[in-house]
Amino acid sequence: MKYLPRLLLCSLVALSTGCVFHRHTNQPTPPPPETETQQAKAAATTPLLLISIDAYRADYFNRGVTPNLQQMAASGVHADSMQPSFPSLTFPNHYAIVTGLVPDHNGMVNNTMWDPQLGPFSMGDRKAVRNGLWWDQATPLWETADDAGLRTATMFWPGSEADIQGRRPDFWKPFDGKVTPDQRVDQVLTWLDMPIDQRPSFITLYFDAVDHAGHTYGPDSPEVNQALHDTDAAIGRLVDGLRQRGLYDKINIIVLADHGMASVPQGNNILIDKLINMKDVQEVNLGILAGFNPKRKHDFNAVEEKMEQPQEHMHCWDKTRIPKRFNYGANARVPQMVCLADVGWRITTTEYLAKHKGPMNLGEHGYDNADPRMQALFIAHGPAFQSGIGYHSFPNVDVYPLMAHLLGITPAFSDGNLDDVQGMLKPAAEPAEAGTAP
Repeated sequence: MKYLPRLLLCSLVALSTGCVFHRHTNQPTPPPPETETQQAKAAATTPLLLISIDAYRADYFNRGVTPNLQQMAASGVHADSMQPSFPSLTFPNHYAIVTGLVPDHNGMVNNTMWDPQLGPFSMGDRKAVRNGLWWDQATPLWETADDAGLRTATMFWPGSEADIQGRRPDFWKPFDGKVTPDQRVDQVLTWLDMPIDQRPSFITLYFDAVDHAGHTYGPDSPEVNQALHDTDAAIGRLVDGLRQRGLYDKINIIVLADHGMASVPQGNNILIDKLINMKDVQEVNLGILAGFNPKRKHDFNAVEEKMEQPQEHMHCWDKTRIPKRFNYGANARVPQMVCLADVGWRITTTEYLAKHKGPMNLGEHGYDNADPRMQALFIAHGPAFQSGIGYHSFPNVDVYPLMAHLLGITPAFSDGNLDDVQGMLKPAAEPAEAGTAP
């Protein structure tokens, strides 16, 4: 659908970490205002708030340190788990959730990548992260919602900083890890305080403390429990703020994670340079899922033939021979040979260990997405959802058609299936408030 740019209301907001941004447009004259139909549709839609708690492993819920989430689950829907897409890494799965496409189809095939035209990509490279060409193999939900005349806002979400196909969310924030959980919550509440015809209908909120603690100290550490408790306190602040505004029972909320976390002892290092002459390959990335491309005038076939033999603590494949259940290997950004570490191990080199200062991470993710330790949290609450039910596990790409359904918009083509998650919704016969504006 052709995008019709429009004027945006740019206002100062409390606890803002940056300006509220206008969409980028190539039009030399101001765009036309929203039509009355668009405004009416935006006003009539129950807001949808998508919350990610990075690396909240599904079974963390049973630790009893997140009482606010437990209360939300008790009056909403709590899935046994949600299966991440492969690889179970942060950027690939956050983008899978908002596009409904597995990483092999959405283009975010790893946190660290190489593209023949674009060159290298890493999470820490701000220029690459903000380059829409890395993200334009898929259409994120905020663009589809915009096509339907709905406003959108992202309090941090991978992809939301980039100009994808000429567009961004109506309101977005450049990622800043120094912004506290409470400040992130307060920004969301500020957006919800906007007049109904101006406020966002789709909002994202992102927390990362649980992931950091899991990497540094391991998933079974007291530090992870503290991060869970602190993040849950921010969720409590959000719930209190929604209750004060009379919104808690009139807004649909989905709380999920991108992946889980597994323990990795310090010494569990697979030294790939002991098996491969690193001068014979282009090293794309190391870690849980390592990738290598051919080098000119080097015998890559011989490297693959050796590495595809049984290896200790890992499996290696040519991209054309990756097991089908991973749905991975067709994208041009997937390296020619990938090596996946067994859970509890990491792939690195002697050189990296010599240069690395400080201890190695005691927790990692990126492993086989079917492993129990990679499974993610899923909770849903609001007028569209049933109350107090458990739900079976499902793949995270199903969240995309679910969100499109909640917003009343037509989803783009995706790998997700609404039928997988339809059972968590109230029957259509029930005249829930889901279609009314709070």
